[in-house]
Amino acid sequence: MSDKVKVDRVLDCIGLYCPVPVFRTKEEIDKLSVGQVLKVIADDPAAEEDIKYWAKNAGQEILEVKPENGKIRFLIRKLR
Repeated sequence: MSDKVKVDRVLDCIGLYCPVPVFRTKEEIDKLSVGQVLKVIADDPAAEEDIKYWAKNAGQEILEVKPENGKIRFLIRKLR
């Protein structure tokens, strides 16, 4: 899917642990316009559930969650 999605901003959360990846993701989403996409890369095992939970509660759309080489890549579309 990521080949077809235009990523507007990339957030590198490698080496950051809970709750920092969620806080940083929120900060970056706040900088985007509605409809834009944020790519987040994290290596904290808790990030997958934490960011999914945050996105659901914040009304943002998770387009993709993909584990790759010990990291997790998220594509999140800003809905509001």
